[in-house]
Amino acid sequence: MNLFIDNLSGAPIYDQIYSQIKSQIIRGTLREDELLPSIRNLAKDLRVSVITTKRAYDELEREGFVYTVAGKGCFVARGSPELLREEHLKELEAHLKAAAALALSCGIGTREMKEMLEIIMEDK
Repeated sequence: MNLFIDNLSGAPIYDQIYSQIKSQIIRGTLREDELLPSIRNLAKDLRVSVITTKRAYDELEREGFVYTVAGKGCFVARGSPELLREEHLKELEAHLKAAAALALSCGIGTREMKEMLEIIMEDK
């Protein structure tokens, strides 16, 4: 599991850890029932507080992305396809809102945006 902490970012460190692990779960980089690094080991590797990593893991568990087995550790939860799809849809919606705002500020209308999206989708 590769995580990067950006100390210059405005985001709290626990949120950076949470977001990156969540993203890796959604993308399938981290698989169901895969053991995550222990809270202490992750804190040591990232050179952050154990409390910080615990908070990130707690957030992930609260949202159903991981589960904890006492004495064994924290594992990637068996996510339902609907949960993962919903997360992807929320992320896509945020990107589309940003693209729409940029388009409006540049005077680009709905028709042009649709054409651009169709071209992009055809290229993929």
